This record gives sequence, structure tokens and C-alpha cells, in this order.
Amino acid sequence: MTKKALIIGGGIAGPVTAMALRRAGIDSEIFEAYDRGAEGVGSFLTLARNGLEALRLLDLRDLVCDLGMDTPFMEMRNARGRLLATTSQPSRSLRRADLYRELRDEAVRRGVPIHYGKRLADASATPNGVRAVFADGSEAEGDLLVGADGLRSRTRALIDPDAPRARYVGLLNTGGFVEGVRVPGRPGGYYFVFGRRCFFGYLIHPDGEVWWFANPPSRREPTREELAAITPDRWRARLMDLFEGDTGPMREIIAATPHILPGWTTYDFPTVPKWFTERMVLVGDAAHATSPSSGQGASMAIEDAVVLAKCLRDLPDTADAFAAFERLRRERVERVVAQGKRNGDGKAPGAGGAFVRDLILPVIMRQVEKRNALAWMYDHRIAWDERVTA
Repeated sequence: MTKKALIIGGGIAGPVTAMALRRAGIDSEIFEAYDRGAEGVGSFLTLARNGLEALRLLDLRDLVCDLGMDTPFMEMRNARGRLLATTSQPSRSLRRADLYRELRDEAVRRGVPIHYGKRLADASATPNGVRAVFADGSEAEGDLLVGADGLRSRTRALIDPDAPRARYVGLLNTGGFVEGVRVPGRPGGYYFVFGRRCFFGYLIHPDGEVWWFANPPSRREPTREELAAITPDRWRARLMDLFEGDTGPMREIIAATPHILPGWTTYDFPTVPKWFTERMVLVGDAAHATSPSSGQGASMAIEDAVVLAKCLRDLPDTADAFAAFERLRRERVERVVAQGKRNGDGKAPGAGGAFVRDLILPVIMRQVEKRNALAWMYDHRIAWDERVTA
């Protein structure tokens, strides 16, 4: 009899997991907490080369490569306009909402049901599987449950009520999209500016549109309500002030942006002690959220989906499959989280830290490029036909 998985979360990780499981011969249904999809929501993200290769195993790479743009290199400057480093970054950048839409639609096309307005309230093992109970009182049963429900995962809390909270890394996020602005650079480059009081990044789409983000530092973690109360005009005024006196196109871009995105906070998870129970398992941000500074969040979730599917394909006992999945993934994803934390720490180091950064970053980045020191991250490949053993 074909196994059935209940997938909690309909963002990016959920549909990819459903399609990976389908390739492994496992049916699934997706349960999304919100009452609608994420069309038009969010900023943009990077899919690194390793994530794109994982999508290729599921015949999804061509689908996403029609979106966004290749971003093969990045350039970093300080607040005075001095070039600190130029290095390769094998990736593709795309709007989050576009990626979500295409993955969701493809999952539905492949026969995966998606249910909206289904916020997980509880889940428990049954004699033959697992039962999920949703906030609206409805229930669903399957052989296993996959928590692809992100940073504030309800599944994680059910698996381990003592699981740690996500770590706030001291940075806020906002950004936007703007047309009709001429900025330094060429399409496909990621341009980063270490401002004196705020970090800024932008890229140029081949059609001329500029995509940008800013990371205002904030030692205190604001609440969702506090962030929601900051209007676009207040964000604009704050950012214009933060970049006053810095060299670069930041203020021009911000001033011309018609709608600045609502702000959000940045978190990561150094480690999540418990990834699974006999019938439930975590994937993506629910298990190992990484700072956006790593450029690997979506790619790690996609890799998770493929590896989990392989483990469930090859190991008939679900608990054994979950244990193998954790064994194959934990060291890699926690190393990525640590790398993202190091990258993020350089965004708001203070005056003394900025002086040291400007001295050593060019040396470090030359060595990284020369030695291909990040090959462990970008060159990782999953062998779909290789069997998993317990």
C-alpha cells in the first residue's frame, strides 16, 4: 500500500517536499495555515547552485530558471565607495512570490492536493500512522507528518515542547523594487554596500528594474505589532537618514521606490535538538533556519526534501528513515547556519569593527576565491540513485 504524508506548510518547502515524495512513490497532501496563497507577498531570494541542482532531480530546474535572473557574482564596497571584494556567487535570484506560485501550481499539476485555512493545532501517533488536528476542528490522517511550517513551526513544538526559540540576530529587513533608476553595475551582479549605519544590497534585472534590500541594525528585537506599525513613509525616512553621507546609490534607490516593503526581523537556529519522532519530522526552516546572509535558506529546504524522499523510499521503517535523514543532513545545515551568522555579523560591526573589516575582508575574500573555500556549500550534490542504508 502506498504511504501517505501530511505536509504542514504550503510555502516553498511544502510543495517541493510533496513533489520529492511523489517521485519516491509516496502520496501527500499539503495543509497551509493561511486561507490563501502567498501571491504578491515578500521580497526576493537566492537559489544557489546546489539548490538548483537539487531541483533538477525533481525536473523543476527549468521551471524556476524561467524566473528572475542569474546572479553569478557579488561586489562589496564600504561607506566611502572603496571596493572591498568581488567574488563569484553561483546562483539565481527571483521574487519569492513567483517561486512560490510556480512550485505550488506545479505540485497541483502533479496531483498534490493543497488545503488552505488549516492551521495545525495538534498531532499524535495512531496505531498505524499519525493524526493531525487543525484549529478549525477538522482532522486528517496519514502514515507520517512533515513539518515544513517554517521558523515558528507548530510541528517543532509538538515534536519537542522544550525546543529552543529562534535566535534573533540583531538585524531588520525591508526592501523593494523600482524602475527608472540608473545605478552603477550591470545586470546579474549583486552589489553590497557596508554603510556606516546600515547594510544595503541591490541587483539589476536585465529589464532595468532594481531589486534592493536594507538591514537596519536593532539590538532590541521588535514585536510583530511594532514592525507592522512602521509605515512605508516612516521606513523611507529612516533609511534616508541611515544612509546620509554614505557613498553609493542607496538614497536615490530608496527615494524612487514607490512602495517599500513591510519590515521583518532576522533569525536563525544554531541547532534544533530534536528533528523527529516516530511519525513526525521537520524540514527546512522548521529544523534549521539560517540567516538570509547565507544565501542558502531555500536551497537547504530543497535539499532536505530530496534527501527525506530518498530515505523514505529506501527504508521501510519510518522512524529509521527519519533518523537517516537527520544523520545525512544535520552537520551540513548547521555548518550553513554558522556561515550565515558570520556573514551577518559583518553587516553592523560598529566603527572599530568596520575599520578591521575593511582591512581584512579583501584578504579573506581573495583567499576564499583562490582556494574555492565555499565549494563545500555550492558544489554539494545529491545522488538520487544512491541507496540509503539505516
